[in-house]
Amino acid sequence: MLATLVRRAGYQPSIIPTCNLLNITQLRATLPLHLKFSTTTQSQPLSAAAKMDAVGVLMMCPMNNYLEQELDKRFKLFRYWIQPKQREFVAQNAESIRAVVGNATAGANAELIDALPKLEIVSSFSVGLDKIDLIKCKEKGIRVSNTPDVLTDDVADLAIGLMLAVLRRICECDKYVRRGDWKKGDFKLTSKFSGKRVGIIGLGRIGLAIAKRAEAFDCPISYYSRSEKPNTSYKYYKSVIELASNSDILVVACALTPETTHIVNREVINALGPKGVLINIGRGPHVDEPEMVSALVEGRLGGAGLDVFEKEPEVPEQLFGLDNVVLLPHVGSGTIETRNAMADLVLGNLEAHFANKPLFTPVV
Repeated sequence: MLATLVRRAGYQPSIIPTCNLLNITQLRATLPLHLKFSTTTQSQPLSAAAKMDAVGVLMMCPMNNYLEQELDKRFKLFRYWIQPKQREFVAQNAESIRAVVGNATAGANAELIDALPKLEIVSSFSVGLDKIDLIKCKEKGIRVSNTPDVLTDDVADLAIGLMLAVLRRICECDKYVRRGDWKKGDFKLTSKFSGKRVGIIGLGRIGLAIAKRAEAFDCPISYYSRSEKPNTSYKYYKSVIELASNSDILVVACALTPETTHIVNREVINALGPKGVLINIGRGPHVDEPEMVSALVEGRLGGAGLDVFEKEPEVPEQLFGLDNVVLLPHVGSGTIETRNAMADLVLGNLEAHFANKPLFTPVV
């Protein structure tokens, strides 16, 4: 039964061990049509500590309608983004807020954490943790969780889609047909994807999933990471510049940290070269954006497929007129199925914490 529930949520085996401590009877008793990981039971009265509708949860920004509705049902939900005077609002409700729900855009910085003396957990509707002050959370004993695994497939699929879209000029082809230009003549020739050398920065869950998909196109795979990975046949390079020099397509798939900020800089872009393609499904600050824009405009970089940008939702206008660039509005995990699974994982982590159960996906 438990394994079935986990499969329905789209979870990977790596997070199942934390689930086996939950009481299966409790899961069955509280499971509605859409999977929830409630840890309470109808046969036992809730203690004051476990009465979750009294637990204050601060949601930082609008991120998912289903998640927002379920948080409102199960907890005392505070919507941060609708408050005209946010600091005053936080100060007025600081004693009630015991959890923060954030995402890749808004999380919990040191100032917010210090303003919430009762804060116990930050549950992120995202894999990335760069919007959360993890050091401050560790110092204060605040738990942190995120949503790994459940979004891996979607992000990896999108990375392959961007490679195809850039090399085969899919977006430009679509416009060509809509404008009626096909009647005037055939579309220009494009570049083949199969067999291209794919270099991946960061060989974690998403990086590995991208590599597996690219292998199906007969693409040689190489990678850069902080250290060489065991149990893989992919070629390892000790520097990003070396990786870029030996790649036709360079994919950014690492976590955003101070060390990886602008990991793709002018030197890396020049190493990738005028026939190279940059794919970024990581975070905008991974790439030195002005340098990338200059390289694309000047022809020093062959093309780019971008799902993320340095100052989202702001996008450099110089990119709008380039037909060798595909621009997406940070939709790597943006499918109904995955966003609902992510929401269930956020809810499951919150309920597990306030029921004194192990988190499903603990970070801190």
